Amino acid sequence: MIRALHRWPGLAALALVGLLALSGAALSVFPAAERLAALRSGDAISVAELATRIKAVHPGVEQIRRGPSGRITAYWFDNGTPGSAVIDPATGAGVAAADPDPVERWLTNLHRSLFLGDTGRLVSAAGAAAMLALSLSGIVLVARRTGGWKRWFSPLRGPVPGRIHVELARVAVAGLVLSSATALWMTASTFGLLPDQSAGPALPAATSETTGAPFAAMPLLVATPVASLRELSFPYPDDKTDVFTLKTDTGTGYIDQGTGETLAWSDLGPWQRASETVYMLHTGQGAALLGLVLGLMALAVPVMGAAGAVVWLTGRRGRPRIRGNVHPSRAETVILVGSEGGSTWGFAATLHGALTRAGQRVHIAPMSAFDPARTPAARRYLALAATYGDGDAPSSAKGFLDRLAALPAAPAAPLAVLGFGDRSFPAFCAYAAAVAAAAGAKRWPRLLPLDTVDRQSPQEFARWGRALGAALGIDLELDHRPVRPATTSLTLVSRRDHGHEVQAPTAILRFALPRMSPWARLFGRRFARFEAGDLIGVVPVGSTVPRFYSLASGSSDGFLEIVVRKHPGGLCSGALMALEPGETVAAFLRRNGAFHAGADRTPLILVGAGTGIGPLAGFIRANSARRPIHLFFGMRHRDSDFLYREELEAWTADGRLAKLSTASSRGERPRYVQDALVSERAQVIGAIRDGARVMVCGGREMAAGVAGTMARLLEPHGLSPAMLKAQGRYVEDVY
Repeated sequence: MIRALHRWPGLAALALVGLLALSGAALSVFPAAERLAALRSGDAISVAELATRIKAVHPGVEQIRRGPSGRITAYWFDNGTPGSAVIDPATGAGVAAADPDPVERWLTNLHRSLFLGDTGRLVSAAGAAAMLALSLSGIVLVARRTGGWKRWFSPLRGPVPGRIHVELARVAVAGLVLSSATALWMTASTFGLLPDQSAGPALPAATSETTGAPFAAMPLLVATPVASLRELSFPYPDDKTDVFTLKTDTGTGYIDQGTGETLAWSDLGPWQRASETVYMLHTGQGAALLGLVLGLMALAVPVMGAAGAVVWLTGRRGRPRIRGNVHPSRAETVILVGSEGGSTWGFAATLHGALTRAGQRVHIAPMSAFDPARTPAARRYLALAATYGDGDAPSSAKGFLDRLAALPAAPAAPLAVLGFGDRSFPAFCAYAAAVAAAAGAKRWPRLLPLDTVDRQSPQEFARWGRALGAALGIDLELDHRPVRPATTSLTLVSRRDHGHEVQAPTAILRFALPRMSPWARLFGRRFARFEAGDLIGVVPVGSTVPRFYSLASGSSDGFLEIVVRKHPGGLCSGALMALEPGETVAAFLRRNGAFHAGADRTPLILVGAGTGIGPLAGFIRANSARRPIHLFFGMRHRDSDFLYREELEAWTADGRLAKLSTASSRGERPRYVQDALVSERAQVIGAIRDGARVMVCGGREMAAGVAGTMARLLEPHGLSPAMLKAQGRYVEDVY
């Protein structure tokens, strides 16, 4: 519900909201400019003294106004000709024209009414209402994505458009709520929907019917400083019954022009004070700095709108269209999907179709939208959950565990959890296991034991489907046919081969970047923007299942590079190792923000072995700021598989790499990368105690050995890899 409330007003009102935001941002500059230009030397004098000075220069003065910026303007008639000017309060003389800036006037009419009068005001109010709905629903959605209010500013991951949308929202949403709410108040005031706010004191029934009292003989004008003046209106010439009207920050009063006596006074009412505060908050008049801040926040709106539209379009392409997805209130089977790259949605669609054909009423939704209150008829829940990184929730499952923990009790309908992953990774289906464990701790009834699907296997999925059918008492055959991911053709431009002497053929493969449109570059689609540590999924001929490789380059390098080792019987590695320059491979990009070096000056300790050198070499190549980096690299033999040897020597010479420590498992003095860490224990421990970050890349056994060695080295100092992981200072990319 919240997501729909955010999505549809945003898409429907994108152009209108963007126009209002841009015009409002432009208008926010004028109060600040007026504030800087205003002559404020008269703030300390009285209104009586100011009026005396202006009257001496302009005898026909009819009105004096002081704007929120402090600018004083006078209006007069001179021999029947109207005149006006910005006044220097020190002399009473005019110093500039009082005519409003034509650009400001044009922008104001555009912003308030789209040049359409009352109809335009209503349309603008609808835009403000849409912005308020977007802002309030956006607050809830950001909290869900970041994992709760306390993690509002936690790091984000995912495609660039989504990160742009949320990053800007986290900063600008408070200002957007304020601007849209105050706009609605001002519209209601304009159309008389709020109590009368302009009522002043009643006009005096009688006056002295004399004229000529000097301003110095008017106590109210003498007692009122110019700093609180808003407007002083003079009596109509030759009308002895007319009076002076004084409006200040505190109220309105009438003054007899013959005696100087205050005839009536009325303080500002609460509604009028509230409306004036709202006007100040919305326009920045009287609070120029606030206006500029709100203007800057408004500039985020069109960018967020464009990025949000891209996210929506990408999401529609990434999720299969589910036919017959019943309303959650009527569903007896609820399928919850936790997916990062989109493949799990395909399995969920297959399951949804099979259950629907079996006569079930089925609703499918992301795990992040889990809400048992919306599914009162549910008789079972099926959670299909992938895993992101080192056991983290995938993007469409963000916040699920928190929502489950917050429930007073688990749903009565039983749950079955199916995990999707790759057994070559140490955190295989770790998030699905976490979901099953949390459900057990909440005493959620179990429909089936936790099960898993390795490498998107249709056979394993079909096996689980038969078990589910048996539990439901129906025949259920899940014939899933994986959809080949959308790929880009990459052309190999060079290769460097290593490892044949030690029976471990390995190659550094460099591909040319594909050509992209300006639109793709702007929003980071495909291979427009990437960093070392991101992943490419390579889809070999004859398969729909990709194999992922860590990137050893960033988009700024102008090429795409990976390190590949040939595995016996490996379909993808065999195809890559057989590539020759000029030949192509089908691939797609996947972000891996959890394994980025970052752009700060924090020292790095990089540990890798074999092909794990790939992303680590990319980090060093990109280290133009010369942050301290100590690389520990393990290989079989220095003469056969010392990957990036020439580059590492050059990077050490130019300061990109502070220190290189190597370990060869074969040769005269065989040792492993863990041994290199032990031999450099003093430098390692010192760097970590000074805030260094540890990044490990390579095989599972190597990573486990490194973690064990680090645990022994750090234990005497009250530290451990687990503690560093909790702080984001120990990260792994293992396979």
